[in-house]
Amino acid sequence: MGLCERCEKAQATFHLTNIHPSGEKSERHLCERCAVEEGFLSQHKPSINVNEYIETFLTTTKASKAAVHLVCDECGLSFVEFRNQGLLGCAHDYDAFREELVKLLQRAHDGATHHVGKAPRSLGVTRTTQQDIQKLKKQLDDAIAGEDYERAAQLRDRIRVLEGE
Repeated sequence: MGLCERCEKAQATFHLTNIHPSGEKSERHLCERCAVEEGFLSQHKPSINVNEYIETFLTTTKASKAAVHLVCDECGLSFVEFRNQGLLGCAHDYDAFREELVKLLQRAHDGATHHVGKAPRSLGVTRTTQQDIQKLKKQLDDAIAGEDYERAAQLRDRIRVLEGE
């Protein structure tokens, strides 16, 4: 951006915008040192052990508390290692991490836990999949939670039609 408007020596990295009651806008551009001296930034930077930070985050996340301690008996891969690498170590990992993998799949596939297939568009056939029904059921739950009962009734009827096909 430019130089600090206070010391006029260092690069301005802290930008403050004030909007006054009259609607007038004023801006200040300061370097890190001047921002600390004026009390806008903390002088002490916390020293963080990255591994400790990740471990703390995972253990405080409700869904991942148990997952931190999951380890495959066959290959020794931990669930945390799987999450970091994105690769499972052996076929037994599917059983060792079953509960957490199901949660990941549901989050990634709008509630579905398995592949339900698809048809080529060139066939011109519209095919209702289990995933479509799952999406509608999720929308139904959201409509009910939001007390949008008219939409909920429409979704309920659509689900009934699709399940009857």
